[in-house]
Amino acid sequence: MQNSKDAVATPVQAPAVSRGAGQEILNVKDVCRGFDKTQGELLVLDDVNLTLREGEIVGMLGRSGSGKSTLLRIIAGLIQPTDGHVDYLGKPLSGPAEGVAMVFQTFALFPWLTVLQNVEAGLEAQGVGARERRERALAAIDLIGLDGFENAYPRELSGGMRQRVGFARALVVDPTLLLMDEPFSALDVLTAETLRTDLLDLWTQGRLPIKSVLIVTHNIEEAVFMCDRILVLSSNPGKVVAEIQVPFKHPRNRLDPAFRRLVDDIYAKMTARRTDETAKKGLELGSWLPEVSTNLMAGLIETLAAAPYHGRADMPEIARSLHLEVDDLFPIAEVLQHLGFAEMREGDIFLTPPARVFSEFGTQERKMMFAEHLLRNVPLAARIKKVLNERPGHRAPRVRFEQELEDFLSDEAAEETLDAVINWGRYGEIFSYNDQSEIFSLEDVES
Repeated sequence: MQNSKDAVATPVQAPAVSRGAGQEILNVKDVCRGFDKTQGELLVLDDVNLTLREGEIVGMLGRSGSGKSTLLRIIAGLIQPTDGHVDYLGKPLSGPAEGVAMVFQTFALFPWLTVLQNVEAGLEAQGVGARERRERALAAIDLIGLDGFENAYPRELSGGMRQRVGFARALVVDPTLLLMDEPFSALDVLTAETLRTDLLDLWTQGRLPIKSVLIVTHNIEEAVFMCDRILVLSSNPGKVVAEIQVPFKHPRNRLDPAFRRLVDDIYAKMTARRTDETAKKGLELGSWLPEVSTNLMAGLIETLAAAPYHGRADMPEIARSLHLEVDDLFPIAEVLQHLGFAEMREGDIFLTPPARVFSEFGTQERKMMFAEHLLRNVPLAARIKKVLNERPGHRAPRVRFEQELEDFLSDEAAEETLDAVINWGRYGEIFSYNDQSEIFSLEDVES
């Protein structure tokens, strides 16, 4: 990012390592968000509490189903909580608030507008005059490092440059609070690191107009690298289950042993809680399941079975070696745990004896073993098989199972869960599924 005397920001200050927490900017109190379902209310967020103070970057860390993005939209005033309340600068929030800006995961630019016009769009919506609008937009573009690209269209820009336009568009309105919804996840590793570092440089130098930042992420290392505090959310429903202070000053060194220990500790906290919940409950018919391909499951089993792991690996270490993030690695590991092929304890993943056998099997033997574990451990797969066995024509429509799941899950989660089990059932040759007719049938029956 480039320096500019005309940038829309506070005056340049001497480099700082910490801005310190001050006045309370945001207070989220007992917030719940639910949807009415046949079996009662489906909670997405349950009794969420958090505060955000001036001078803080706070991260919300959680996996799919934790309601991170839903909470962010409640804080932005875009949707209302079912229960609880949000105070912004000491006043109840009842709609989109002045001084709150958001940067999205997708670039969300108007493709028919230039960089300058995209950045001006928010000011124009606020009724800011053309001259002031142009001056502020140019200053924001310069601040974010896009000087010279004012007249370029989004199609001419790389992903990193498009996301810089998103940041400029958020900063040009001089927000007090900046909300970021996984803003680096759509970028390649090097581009994301550059943008992350540039943003932190501007923040620690006091050159941004914002007073505090709330960032949603699924990248544990990113959270430790950027944030002063990290809130860990559980899944289904989302709830703050841990608050972690990050003691390191900026700039931070990812290779510092203390940095690595904190990353490892957070992995351990997240896996320990999930493992405890799984051990207590196990899967039920209405349990949400992520779409994880059997290729990824088999690949992780093979990797763990081979040297240097020999059946056991540190989760952060294997995530780094495989270039996987939380939302990539955890679902694979959790599905393997559900199926009885792996266990997670204290931030480590262990292969079970059946998984070691699986790694040595050929294709058909693997399919048979997978089918056995699927029917034994995933109630939805067993239900589909049972219904097909009992029906005279050995057929059943997708909607029959989808409606059953929707009594417990959101429509989107029900669809994802059923799609996951369809793919696993096909791999194990438990049943067939015709995507065009949306009909299940048994393998020995023509579809």
